[in-house]
Amino acid sequence: MIQTMAPDTKQESTIAAPALYERKGILFVISAPSGTGKTTLCKQLMASVPGLWQSVSYTTRKPRVGEEGGREYYFVEERVFQDMIAREEFVEYACVYGNWYGTPRKALLDKMAQGVDVLLEIDVQGALQIKQHFHDAVFIFILPPSLETLQDRLEKRGSDSPEEIHRRLEKVQEEVRSFRNYCYLVLNDDLGQSLRDLQSIFRAERLRTSRIDVNWLDQRFALNKGMTTARQNSAFLSSSF
Repeated sequence: MIQTMAPDTKQESTIAAPALYERKGILFVISAPSGTGKTTLCKQLMASVPGLWQSVSYTTRKPRVGEEGGREYYFVEERVFQDMIAREEFVEYACVYGNWYGTPRKALLDKMAQGVDVLLEIDVQGALQIKQHFHDAVFIFILPPSLETLQDRLEKRGSDSPEEIHRRLEKVQEEVRSFRNYCYLVLNDDLGQSLRDLQSIFRAERLRTSRIDVNWLDQRFALNKGMTTARQNSAFLSSSF
């Protein structure tokens, strides 16, 4: 059977993130119906957004042509997957289209604790589980231009049978209705524009004041100390005359 490489080996953006302030890592969760283009967009985000690490999920499905274990997924037998569930090694897991998928817990939490932002490409079912545990995560839903366009993409991909494509298209309507559980909605009609929209979301979320480490801010600018010193100096000058 196919490997179980350590999740920490997933490639990370080689460009350093700008150190504007110290904070814990942000969890960015991206979902979309199958064939929408989220995998392509996530790869481009990894190449263009500084300081980003992509989590790799485990799955019991077989690799598609061109997929590599440890890159797209960690491909394992169902027995191995169920053992990992028993050991509580997943932060979320679900059975989708007859196959199990799960997000490894340790690597994700370790990266966030180190202040590294995490990109998680996941289905709607898994995203809703993540939302129960990570209330400050950023949830992004990517839409295809239309159902017809999505059907055309799935057929051209050539990796699914006609029956599988029909089942996926039926699932799309249910998934699209879940968009209200997400923070942002991106329409992938033009790949370049969609990437720019996503990059804007990442930049904006990194600059939110709610994410600033106030202790770091106080130390950096000596707010309390500086104000106290200024008052003492003012009092001394006043008493000198």
